[in-house]
Formats: sequence, structure tokens, C-alpha cells
Amino acid sequence: MPREFQRGHKAKVSDLTPGTDLYVGVQIAGPGLTFDISCFGLDADERLSDDRYFIFFNQPKSPEESVQLLGAQAGDTESFRVTLDRVPASVHKLSFTATLDGAGQMSGVGPGWIRVVAGGEEVVRYSFTGAEFSTERAVMLGDFYRKDVWRFAAVGQGFDGGLDALLKNFGGEVAEEQAQDAPPAAAGQAPGFAPPPGAGPAVAAPAPGFGAPPGPAAPGTPAAPQAPLPVYATPTLITPMPDTAPPPYGQVPGQAPPAQPPAPAAPPASSGFGGPTAPGQPAPGQAQYGQPASGQAPYGQPAPGQAPYGQPAPGQPPFGQPPAAMGNPFSQQAPGGGAFGGPPAGVQGFVPGGAPPGGAGLHAALNPYKETPTGRRWTAQNGHLMRVDLTMDGGAPVLARQGSMVMYQGKVDFGYKGAGFAGRVVGNATGQEMQLMRCTGRGQVFLAENNAHLHPVELQGDGICVSAENVLAFDESLQYEVRRIEGHGIPGGALFTMLFQGTGTVVVKTHGTPVVLPVTPTTFADCNAVVAWSAASQVILSSQVRLRRNAYPGHSGETVNLQFRGAPGNFIVVQPYEV
Repeated sequence: MPREFQRGHKAKVSDLTPGTDLYVGVQIAGPGLTFDISCFGLDADERLSDDRYFIFFNQPKSPEESVQLLGAQAGDTESFRVTLDRVPASVHKLSFTATLDGAGQMSGVGPGWIRVVAGGEEVVRYSFTGAEFSTERAVMLGDFYRKDVWRFAAVGQGFDGGLDALLKNFGGEVAEEQAQDAPPAAAGQAPGFAPPPGAGPAVAAPAPGFGAPPGPAAPGTPAAPQAPLPVYATPTLITPMPDTAPPPYGQVPGQAPPAQPPAPAAPPASSGFGGPTAPGQPAPGQAQYGQPASGQAPYGQPAPGQAPYGQPAPGQPPFGQPPAAMGNPFSQQAPGGGAFGGPPAGVQGFVPGGAPPGGAGLHAALNPYKETPTGRRWTAQNGHLMRVDLTMDGGAPVLARQGSMVMYQGKVDFGYKGAGFAGRVVGNATGQEMQLMRCTGRGQVFLAENNAHLHPVELQGDGICVSAENVLAFDESLQYEVRRIEGHGIPGGALFTMLFQGTGTVVVKTHGTPVVLPVTPTTFADCNAVVAWSAASQVILSSQVRLRRNAYPGHSGETVNLQFRGAPGNFIVVQPYEV
């Protein structure tokens, strides 16, 4: 019985199957839609640093054949063979994607899936429908990724743009479109492939070795046709018109023009004070009719020593540039720089009067600020804006500071998260009260507050201490409580902080870029500048509060410091700002 995954579910491959020679099947179809199904081999930075690990219809296998494209079979639109123990160490993630080839949107796809089969037996399946998407033209379906061991994640993350846009998102380059002569990938001809029962003799392999699933996955479900190769149409040639001039106005095509009456004889031209000149000859010293006079340039040509029409005269700067006159500093070239209007010497990529290096137009100007979907639950859009995808991790709610939402997409509900009477009493008494809202639904929420720097901290069963003032949002699955810091030198005998524990993410906000320091026996920090520290650290107050600290001019102004102690591996986080 295969495990049914929802979007955002993750598991170790070893918990699903002891095998590493796996079959991955993708079924996706829709009326009038065709798809390109691919696999991206990404490095530790989730970039396609090696184009040989982009597996698609024109490149059906990786160099060492750890990933092979097999074609449509057993009810799957496309299938792959993945041998995890042969994937090179430079590849940290295998991302399986589907993109539309031609017009359409992902909202038009029917029920589909991505599944993993080991030894002919299906071990995990993630099912999806078009209702989960809207105007996207691509979707990231599932990932194999390394995190100490190989794991599998059901992603289901939509992506704007087609295959080219997805390739650029992963850091690849789109080659010139000359793939028309490339042979299509031969379905079912990968080395060592074991077809499903009924399609031919199976290749013996040790259990749970590689094996395709037996027959169609669902009764009566026809195998969707494999997406055809894109056909690049050649431009249509425009047939030139016959090189003939139209007949004069009033003349019928194909007929001879009517006879013209003879022109009257012109009177003899006078040559001045002398007698008349010969008919058809110019007067002495005059140019022939239609020709320029002697010493003048032909009509339409500049006179000798003059510049063509529309061009600056010889020795003059181009229009719009200042003349190189005495005392004009702009006409001189700065030491080590270029001429006026140009770039400094050695600067590349400058196009005078042309488009900027990033391209021209509104799209190019806004492209650096586009949304950054990564298939993760928490994604930093920049240093001051955080995006949380509520559709992942089974749609678990998120608790965020009230008023921190700046935008959201999808169907999201925002409710008040009360702390209860006891929680309000403790919060007011300790200064660790958090005014929270509860975000639920299916969509993406963008969070920020006063342009603060935001840092997502993922907890995997461990803990971190953070002041309530420095918490922006966190997963509701985390446990949190107020912790007391012991001290004998301050009135009341204690300071307080929040302790977060469990599995999830807490978003910490700071003023400026923080610094993380290891805990040593001589580590001290100002209690107004420290942001967070590891839960295993021992914290004590190291100096006393002087009630009349400003009574004398020689006081340093530093009153309460925290001393940190702990085993190697503990840390503190300090911001360049005092609250």
C-alpha cells in the first residue's frame, strides 16, 4: 500500500524503501494541453551548475546514467529511472517539473500524480488537480534532496512562465532554438530498463531493485500521449511585387497612351546684349538647364568644405555635446576616465544612447523585484520581506505579529490569537507579551515590519531563546513559553525572554545585520543589544543597576550585561542597535 503524500510532506527515502534504484512516474494531462516533463539536477545553491544534469526530451540521461528519461508507460505520461547511489556528490537535489508546451494554464489540468516505485511496487504517491493552480504555466512536482540522507518531498509549487523561464530560474541558459534536427528521446530504451509485466521480459534485479509498476495505474485510464517535440516554424516569405511601375493617372493598363499634341516652339533665348543663342544651348557663362552652375556642388550634395545635411560641420562636436572651448571643464577628459557623456576608461557594457545592460522596458526594470518561489514553506523575498506558503506542511497555521501582513495570495483567513487571562498576566508582568494573529487557509502571506531585517530560523527538535520584541512570526507547531534569567543585582531579581522549542520555523527580526558569536567563558553582551541565544546556554547577570548612574559625569552608561556560559556549540546573536 503506497503512502499518500499531501503538498509539503517529506520523508526519508530509507523510510519508504530500502532500495535506491527507483522508478519515478508522472501523470499529467488536460484537454488540449501538451506538457514537457523534465528533471533538474541542482547543486547546494539550488542552481543548475552543470547543464548535463538537465534531463529532458533532447537530453534523456545524465553522464553516469544516474537519471534516465524512459518515456510514457504503465499509465504515466513520462517516467524516469533514478539510481540515487550513483548521483554525484555535486548534485544535491533532483527536481521533477512539468511545463506547458503551447497555450494554456495549469488550472486546466485534470487529476494527476507523481509516484515513486521500487522493485515494481509503488511506495509513495503525491496526487494533485488543476484546482490547486491558477494562471501558472509550470509546476514543480516533487524533489529528491540530500539532507544528511536522501529524502523525498511533495512540492506542488506553481511557477509563472514555461520551460525557458523555469530553466532560467534554476540558473541555466536557454540555447539557440536549433533543436529541430535533434532526435526525440526513445521511449523505453534506457540501459538496464525493466518494463512492466506484460510489456516484455523483465530484467532480473535484486529486490527491491529497479522495476516499473505493473500495468496502468488506474483501470480505464488511458496513457496520456507523450508531449511532442516543439516545432519551430520558419518565417513566412513575402512574395515581392512585379518590378513594374503603375500606369500614369487616367491610363488603362494594357492600352497605349493617347497621342500628345506637339509642344509649341520656344522663342529663341537671349544671350544678353548680343544676338540670340542657338536653340537648346545655354547662354555663355550659364549652366545647362537642370545642372548646377560652375563651382557649385551637384544638387542634393554638400558644397565643398561643408558637412552633409544633418551632420555637424568638420571640427565641430556632435549635436548635443559642448564645444571644446577654453574654460569648459566638460570638454576635457578626466584622468583615468572617458570623454564627456561616456563611461570611465575600462568600463564595459556601456551603450551610449542605448538600452541598459539589463534590458529596456517595464519588464526589465521590474524583473529584479519579482516574487521568488522556491518550493519551501518560508522564503525570504529580500532582507526585509518574508513569504510563507500555507499550502505546504499540510496547511499548518502560522502565528504572526498583528499588523505584520503586507500582502497575501489565495484564500487566507486571519484570526485573533488570544493568550488567555493567565497569558496576559504573565506577558504584562514580564514584558514578553506578544499580540498575535493566526493565519490559516491555502495561499501565500507576505510579512514585514518597519523595514526590519528578517531571518528565518528552522528548528529541528532543538530550542532558541528570543525576546518577544524580536519575534515576527513562527509555526504554530512550535512550543513557546516565558523563561526567566536569574540575577541578584537588579530590582526584582530577574529578566525574561521567550523560549521556542520543537520542529518548525521562527522568524527573528533585527535592527541591521546581526552577528553570531560562539559562547565562551568570557562572553558578555549588553542586554539591550542581544537578540537571541541557544537554549542550552547558561545566562546570568554580570553587573548591577546603579539607581543614580548619571549622578557623576564619569559613568560609562553601560549598566546591565549578560554573561553567557555553555559547552562548545552554543551561540548568541547580537544586533548593531540598542533597544
